[in-house]
Amino acid sequence: MCDTYTPAGEPIPTNKRYNAAKIFSHPDVAAEVPWYGIEQEYTLLQKEVKWPIGWPVGGFPGPQGPYYCGIGADKAWGRDIVDAHYKACLYAGINISGINGEVMPGQWEYQVGPSVGISAGDELWVSRYILERITEIAGVVLSFDPKPIQGDWNGAGAHTNYSTKSMRNDGGFEVIKKAIEKLGLRHKEHIAAYGEGNERRLTGRHETADINTFLWGVANRGASIRVGRDTEKAGKGYFEDRRPASNMDPYVVTSMIAETTILWKP
Repeated sequence: MCDTYTPAGEPIPTNKRYNAAKIFSHPDVAAEVPWYGIEQEYTLLQKEVKWPIGWPVGGFPGPQGPYYCGIGADKAWGRDIVDAHYKACLYAGINISGINGEVMPGQWEYQVGPSVGISAGDELWVSRYILERITEIAGVVLSFDPKPIQGDWNGAGAHTNYSTKSMRNDGGFEVIKKAIEKLGLRHKEHIAAYGEGNERRLTGRHETADINTFLWGVANRGASIRVGRDTEKAGKGYFEDRRPASNMDPYVVTSMIAETTILWKP
């Protein structure tokens, strides 16, 4: 993996790592040791027709319900790819921490983390590369589109779980609430940086909050920010930003969350 620069030594426009590294090396951010866990969703498509694997061509499978974390030949399609990817990431030293079948059949998720600071972006980018190499071998197309199938089907996101040292320590829930308040004040800026085509996914349906609305809640899948029950109970822990799309740039998202919650003064 490498950084890319122009001959003049300037980072090229797509090198989002450069700015992220600046934010993560800021003493105030480094002191907070930010942890990330990123849930990367993706869809596997049939090569010739660009339609999800396991779906009848031009048709639809049974409605959503039995597929999430599902097993069985009539519910889970593409597990050989998913398992091969998991093992390859472990072999590569990526901090991959889970896999599961998703709500829409043919859609899957893996989680990378907990990772500290800039390494979250590094590990997620390399894990995506490995995944596309494996789908290539399998003759299947990999899509990170946030809403590959229109209609009553879940979109694909990259939920980003986040905590700082202060949030993980006693009294952390108060720190979490202040951080969420700051994220709410910069909602528009974050949405603009959270992936292309996200407006097709963030509709207020299918476990999302509407793109123009910022709301948070405990154990609420229809919120922009979800706090887990365990965090509320313990009075410390982490929270989940559910807004990022599956095609987001992890350097942009992770560094922006750190910048808004630690450095930004409203």
